[in-house]
Amino acid sequence: MAKISIDQSILQNNKNTVDESDISSKVIIQNLNAFYDQKQVLFDVTTSFPEKTISAIIGPSGCGKSTLIRTIMRLHELTPKARVEGEILLDGHNIYAQGTNPVLVRRKMGMVFQKPNPFPNMSIYDNVVAGLKLKNITDKDFLDKTVERCLNVVGLGDEISEDDLHKKRGTDLSGGQQQRLCIARAIAVEPEVLLMDEPTASLDPASTFIIEDLMIDLRKDFTVIVVTHNMQQAARVSDFTTFLYNGKLIEHGLTQNIFEKPEEELTEQYISGRFG
Repeated sequence: MAKISIDQSILQNNKNTVDESDISSKVIIQNLNAFYDQKQVLFDVTTSFPEKTISAIIGPSGCGKSTLIRTIMRLHELTPKARVEGEILLDGHNIYAQGTNPVLVRRKMGMVFQKPNPFPNMSIYDNVVAGLKLKNITDKDFLDKTVERCLNVVGLGDEISEDDLHKKRGTDLSGGQQQRLCIARAIAVEPEVLLMDEPTASLDPASTFIIEDLMIDLRKDFTVIVVTHNMQQAARVSDFTTFLYNGKLIEHGLTQNIFEKPEEELTEQYISGRFG
């Protein structure tokens, strides 16, 4: 095999250590197929994402990474003529079972997108509590404490004054701060799973490292699934890695195993930079 291009010190410095015998699967995907009208984009994907770990989904552009996490969030079906076949189990319950309310499923998930998307006409405070207000939670003391807690979790508590919380809009913050605000908004509703679709793709290196450290902290309370084109990032932060190619799952396993001793030749070729 060719030498894998990931710096081995990155794997050695990965702050995440897991004992596979001590964890259970939070999300299990079984024989999942996804379509946009007649075009199939995911083919018989079967995998799992362990509870309170970080799982990275890697693969070249157009391989189905974003579609996969959109199916977990039940967002895929919002695209006209899009559909799925197969099962996605959350705590053992099929979220696509007949009669399942997709809104209730989405309330158990948090989603962070590639480009920061704070609500432009809302203050920083209102951005954080937007999801709670949709659930008709209006108790001011509870909302205040939630804002304080979530902003502290994402490291914005010391960067935003009490006055600015209500006077500044979310879009007044820097790009990195906006993305952390979006993470604060996502975790304010206390989801069980946090989905992140290339959350650092539009950020500078300093902001990227802040978000990566935040991911590692978040896995203490959430099951984190992150799509990334950055294999160095996957090696730095994730416990498990899933490699997709042309809509098919090629390999899934502990991140260190995927990067140091992949079982599939196609995985080794991708990680070593022969295509991508």
